[in-house]
Amino acid sequence: MTNILFIHQSADLYGSDKTMLTLLKHLDKNRFSPVVIIPLDGPLKEELEKEKIKVIIAPVLKLYRKMFNPKNLFQFFREIKSGVSMLDELNKEHKFDLIYTNTLAALLGFIYARKRKIKHLWHVHEIIESPKIFTQLFRKLLQNNANTKIVCNSIQTQKFWNFNSKIADKSSVIWNGLELPKNKTSADEIATIREVLFKVNQDEIVISLVGRISRWKGQLLLLNAFNNLLKNHQNIKLVFIGSPPHSQENFLENLNKDIQNYGIEDKVLVIPFQQEIFKFWQSIDIAVVPSTEPEPFGLVAIEAMLAQKPVVGSNHGGLKEIIINDETGLLVEPNNENELSKAIQRLIENQNLRTEFGQKGYQRAVTEFSVEKYINNFEILFEEMILTKN
Repeated sequence: MTNILFIHQSADLYGSDKTMLTLLKHLDKNRFSPVVIIPLDGPLKEELEKEKIKVIIAPVLKLYRKMFNPKNLFQFFREIKSGVSMLDELNKEHKFDLIYTNTLAALLGFIYARKRKIKHLWHVHEIIESPKIFTQLFRKLLQNNANTKIVCNSIQTQKFWNFNSKIADKSSVIWNGLELPKNKTSADEIATIREVLFKVNQDEIVISLVGRISRWKGQLLLLNAFNNLLKNHQNIKLVFIGSPPHSQENFLENLNKDIQNYGIEDKVLVIPFQQEIFKFWQSIDIAVVPSTEPEPFGLVAIEAMLAQKPVVGSNHGGLKEIIINDETGLLVEPNNENELSKAIQRLIENQNLRTEFGQKGYQRAVTEFSVEKYINNFEILFEEMILTKN
């Protein structure tokens, strides 16, 4: 039995949370025994415990933009000491063969693996272009010999970080995988969501962006494009589904202000984060992923494809690997409001194209981004790591 310590920096159920949950749910428990550390309570903990996976709430040494002041740095170094002591006790009980750190934001796994000479896998889900000090810091950490393997969630993520052979030689790409929905949402439930929650009639087209309401996810860009589309199309509605990160509620406030300034409150709906998201995907008509900075992967695009919805996405980052332009959706120049409007308009005006893209997108998602591929790739990698000498 291989004992693995999993460390993650969140307890939500967004992209990187879902990928780790999927991995842990389907990992062969006859060969691999997981223990998970997350920094706080939340829906991820609940889902993991449903799978009878041991979950511990403890500081994970999360790196964040505002930590570089004396008070926060002092607190960070205090947490290093307590974190190492806590893992020593946990390691006495479980004798970990390797440590898996999910996302660059959590440093506890790297620090402990380096200190106690345990094999370490860093699963990288980020492209961090700014601030430059973070980019430089993580590149130094990634090339450290404490990292046995580095897994990137897309080719674009790998290209961003592989600036020298020290990283390139130990890195590989494993595309995320998603479970097929177990239960198809009934036509009656979809009709209820559309009529009662979305407040649209049968002929209206629902355009949706699902994801965190944040600086770079593109909510304001899409809102501007949608407002322009309303000049010629009154049969459309825009639905944002998601919540802002903790302490960043100003992004939601700014979005609501812009909706009010345009005077289109009856045409735009903002719904908080939804744990059972698939029924909402099935209730929309066009999915949009207009990220203003490169998505390291773009899991929401695959979720939409599994619901057989056409996807309009920014032509950078991992979305370039997920969406095949003019086959499963449309790729547009990032931050180009005019191009975004034209792409959405093309789908508004052509129901057959929406259906065709949706069907082809579903087939691509099932073939290329399956849970089976995702889990198999990681299980092979875990076994290779165990057999590799330090």
